[in-house]
Amino acid sequence: MTHNVLVTGGAGYIGSHACKALRAAGYVPVTFDNLSTGWEDAVKFGPFEQGDLMDRARLDAVFAKYQPIAVMHFAAFSQVGESMTDPGKYWRNNVFGSLQLIEAAVDAGCLDFVFSSTCATFGDQDNVVLNEGSVQLPINSYGASKRAIEDILANFEQSHGLKSVIFRYFNVAGCDPEGEVGEFHQPETHLIPLMLDAIAGKRDALTIFGTDYDTPDGTCIRDYVHVCDLVDAHVLGLKWLQDEKGSRLFNLGTGKGFSVREVLDESRSVTNKEVPHVEGERRPGDCTKLVSGSERAVTELGWTPERSDMKTMIKDAWNWHQNGHYDK
Repeated sequence: MTHNVLVTGGAGYIGSHACKALRAAGYVPVTFDNLSTGWEDAVKFGPFEQGDLMDRARLDAVFAKYQPIAVMHFAAFSQVGESMTDPGKYWRNNVFGSLQLIEAAVDAGCLDFVFSSTCATFGDQDNVVLNEGSVQLPINSYGASKRAIEDILANFEQSHGLKSVIFRYFNVAGCDPEGEVGEFHQPETHLIPLMLDAIAGKRDALTIFGTDYDTPDGTCIRDYVHVCDLVDAHVLGLKWLQDEKGSRLFNLGTGKGFSVREVLDESRSVTNKEVPHVEGERRPGDCTKLVSGSERAVTELGWTPERSDMKTMIKDAWNWHQNGHYDK
């Protein structure tokens, strides 16, 4: 029997890796994406349906065609800076788009929902290890929009029996070690690909924003999870729902974190190249240290972040970076 899973945002960085993991686990991933930031070239593991979450009729048609057993929802705008300058874009796309999707799923009788949320829902909680019980105080429209979707999911469970597994995480890094899919944003805003661009001469230099933080080397610390480990957790979350274990929230992280200088140092050991960089001022709103624990995911889901050491994440990203790209 075919088990279709509707993957919104399946043409994007994380979504395309999720589709590969789903296919390996025996599911058929059906990508639903408007290609505003995704790439049709990244859709390699199942059917592709181009469409927008705002188009309810299109959503209904896709649900009717494939009758998915579950939804895995990645489609969202995710740039924190942009969310501060254009909050309407984020509330309109992320929240209203998700509401359309949730209503379409419920009306189609598809009541298992895996949601890609964010640790940005916790806001500015500096120098603590965040867990599922940490208070949510988002400080930007991106985090606030994701928290609102979490609330919508809870409401629809009460009224319609929709079950959800929600994952919150910070920085995702690395790429498929087999190089079938990878990270290719335009424009790029993430540290590791920006660093690799600088090494490859695709940009003049990487800017380190702030060198006077209260950390061992003066640069801020962030948590990173390998994209393959991340999507493995999402597949485990799907199986959790299929096993009727009920709605659950999980944080995904290493609980450790890496400073910017540590990331640069690891890149040198992997690429044997220096990272051209300049030192800049702190950015408004940047915290000293943001890390997320994942004890619940490890103990309850059986999740093991096997590739989430910095050397492996950079090695996989560098392999893709030298050869991989997508064409519209």
